[in-house]
Amino acid sequence: MKILFAILPLWFATSLFAQKTDKPDRLYDMGGKIESMKLTEAGVLIVVGGGGLAGIKAGEAKPHFIFKEYGKVKEEELEYVPSSPYLIVNQGGMLIQKKTVIDYVSGKQLFATEENGWKTLTGLDVMLPQNKLVVSGTRNAKAGGAVAVGLYDLESGKEEKVFNLNDPKKVGLASSIPVVSGTPLIVGNSLLVPTSKNILSIDMNGGTIAWTAKADKITWMSADKAGKEIYGFEERPNGDTRIHKISSAGDLLWKDERKIRGKVSRFEILAQGLAVVSDVDNTGKKGIAKLASGASESKIAFLSAADGTDLWDKAPKTKGYVQHFYIMNDGILFGIQSGGINKIAFDGATLFRKPLATGENIHTMASTPKGLIYITDTDANIVDLSTGESIWNKPIKYKKATAVASVYDAGNKRYLISTGQEVIAINENTGDISALANVKFEEKEAPSALQVRDGGLLLSSDQNIMMLGFDGSKKFHEYYKSPGQSSFVKIATGVLAVASTAMSSAAAYQGGRYGTYAYSNQLNAYGEQMKAYQEGFGEIASASFKEMSKRFKATAATENAQFILTKLDNGVGLVKLSKDTGKNEKEIVLKDKKPEYEVDDIGGVLYYKSGSGEIAAFNL
Repeated sequence: MKILFAILPLWFATSLFAQKTDKPDRLYDMGGKIESMKLTEAGVLIVVGGGGLAGIKAGEAKPHFIFKEYGKVKEEELEYVPSSPYLIVNQGGMLIQKKTVIDYVSGKQLFATEENGWKTLTGLDVMLPQNKLVVSGTRNAKAGGAVAVGLYDLESGKEEKVFNLNDPKKVGLASSIPVVSGTPLIVGNSLLVPTSKNILSIDMNGGTIAWTAKADKITWMSADKAGKEIYGFEERPNGDTRIHKISSAGDLLWKDERKIRGKVSRFEILAQGLAVVSDVDNTGKKGIAKLASGASESKIAFLSAADGTDLWDKAPKTKGYVQHFYIMNDGILFGIQSGGINKIAFDGATLFRKPLATGENIHTMASTPKGLIYITDTDANIVDLSTGESIWNKPIKYKKATAVASVYDAGNKRYLISTGQEVIAINENTGDISALANVKFEEKEAPSALQVRDGGLLLSSDQNIMMLGFDGSKKFHEYYKSPGQSSFVKIATGVLAVASTAMSSAAAYQGGRYGTYAYSNQLNAYGEQMKAYQEGFGEIASASFKEMSKRFKATAATENAQFILTKLDNGVGLVKLSKDTGKNEKEIVLKDKKPEYEVDDIGGVLYYKSGSGEIAAFNL
């Protein structure tokens, strides 16, 4: 009994205080001075510098891979392929080009210019969801020296085909040799390659050119789902675009190409016609050139698929750049970044009685039982989707804050908006609004995130965390003083913000011109977003994509924790707080006034640059 009496107070005392540590769980020697580190979507930490290029996986005792043969690698030499496990290393200059493709999940090098017989490259494109690499350029002397296009399997890295575009043994003018001018497109078993002379359709099985189309200098392409109609987009030096239409046999289907003002940013093939959004940018232009280009804004056109002519007598005015663009059953709904929402029928008729005036930066446009809810930097409203008229007497107005956060509270069937100073609740069924709570964060911060949890509503920023009850009552508010801002401080939350398309849609990969950002018209919970990512990765049959899918499917190790950088007793460090209680669960002292670190909130690891060539990893 005496021993038990002695142990109990010690256990009780330690349970009251956060676990404190300055000792890492793992140390990694990177073999040279570290220039930068970046946490990828797959949870692999990429480290570059004097020691070469390296990858670290959560929980592994040694780096997952180290490539020293590239010499010193700089951050600007790396190109991450979004929503994939692929990393492109670009080195060399005008005369000598070195491009390498690495699968950082498997740690394998899949392609390298010299090793695969290439001298110079004009293009290197990852094709998803087909999981192929298309390479164009000039072969080296050992490989024959032809201008060529190569096709590689990205699961194995094996070369599938190389198609020569000229005969290097025949002497001729350099201008007569076709050069790849844009991004290729895979349609069925055909590889469509745009060149300076024409579009080539290459049979990926036989390796022969099936047809050529008389459309040159195409920048990117798109096709209908059946692959019967192909659209080529020629981006002109003056910033405008020309659209060509080609059949699956290579015939030009439009007598004349369609001239579009500006650069096409969104293209939709619909049963009623072709929806086109283009952006005019006259930045830097002066005098006649500026007058000729028109105002810097988006243009919206609706074209006939048969001949490319305008189906609308009058295009809608935008007076700004299109931020949201949605295809509805009865027409097109769009929102402008500088403010304004409108809806146009497929026949060009205006469906709203007048354009809806809104504040700038439309964070959300989402359907509710009462109509369309929109949320901007300064106002919110629910409007009738048929007329565009407010169902309230007037929209909600609030002072512009440094951050506006919103979320859907499914349990109470309401939308919640944090304006920086208060939380506003909007009843989904009635449209009634109410001020739920006043919010005041220290250091004049505004909540940058609003989350619905089992125990209430969580508001958070860099240095503050607050939990409200569902009735708006304050349950806790924790604040940790900022140690001082630093450009060196980095934090990642497992999902990179670069994901600009819904990955489950194969169409999103074609040309990258499918506009609206994923979730921009929804108020999704964290788990729903993770599920969508996981399903998208799972569609591609490779071990690395399956590993990414598994990562996003798993429950995030620190989904229930908030991390705050602050000044601790022994130096600057990271505090781990429970999102449900606000309690300090762990403190990690980094002993650095300007720490450089990355937090993997799915793998539950803190990576910290603890020395010029050393990475320390702490389990969270």
